[in-house]
Amino acid sequence: MAEISGSNGVALDVKDTPTNSGPKSNQDSSFLLSLPFLQKLIAEVLGTYFLIFAGCAAVVVNFNKDKVVTLPGIAIVWGLAVMVMVYSVGHISGAHFNPAVTIAFATCKRFPWKQVPAYIFAQLLGSTLASGTLRLLFNGNQDQFPGTLPVGSEIQSFVIEFIITFYLMFVISGVATDNRAIGELAGLAVGSTVLLNVIIAGPISGASMNPARSLGPAIAANNYKRIWIYIFAPITGAVTGAWVYNIIRFTDKPLREITKSGSFLKSVRT
Repeated sequence: MAEISGSNGVALDVKDTPTNSGPKSNQDSSFLLSLPFLQKLIAEVLGTYFLIFAGCAAVVVNFNKDKVVTLPGIAIVWGLAVMVMVYSVGHISGAHFNPAVTIAFATCKRFPWKQVPAYIFAQLLGSTLASGTLRLLFNGNQDQFPGTLPVGSEIQSFVIEFIITFYLMFVISGVATDNRAIGELAGLAVGSTVLLNVIIAGPISGASMNPARSLGPAIAANNYKRIWIYIFAPITGAVTGAWVYNIIRFTDKPLREITKSGSFLKSVRT
């Protein structure tokens, strides 16, 4: 979800600048076939695979073993899985693992639109492979659907998915795009947000926050019931969250420069 950089913490610039000169179309074509970009896609596939495998495995085991994992346990698994994968491959691909995050960054011009389709394909592939693996491991009488389904009304689940994805993207934007934040803690902040959201919304909507998280199990189980909620709500929530953070990012100055000369409100006015 964020690219871990050395001294500046977190950055989201995952572009590769072509070194050859020539027509723009040729540069775009060579970029999409470049080794660094393929490495980014592989990182997204693997990161999404391990994220979905761990999180959905916790759900399946909880179903099959008399609720032994429990809701807090499932929330912790999702949060830890996000955190460790951000720190593992964030410096390679940006660690999106989520089509809603990729689209939100693209709308804010923090991610190139030409990379969006490939990133989304990689994320869906990783999620589907993870869901298929779990379906093979837990089949027969133990076969459980680890996808997301509304417990209450469709509008209730849509609204809560919008809110928790907004919350997640707002945090990601803060720790991943603002150089005043402590970038080294990005994985911890994002993972903790996922943990909180799963505890809040898990019993209501399943706490997807991620179209790939819902589509992967749906494809593996051929169960697309109310899938539209888990596509449109996270995307609209993420885009809104990213833009709201952009609006309140009132200055590019470091916080120490803002606060050293006077009150916070006085600095804002200047």
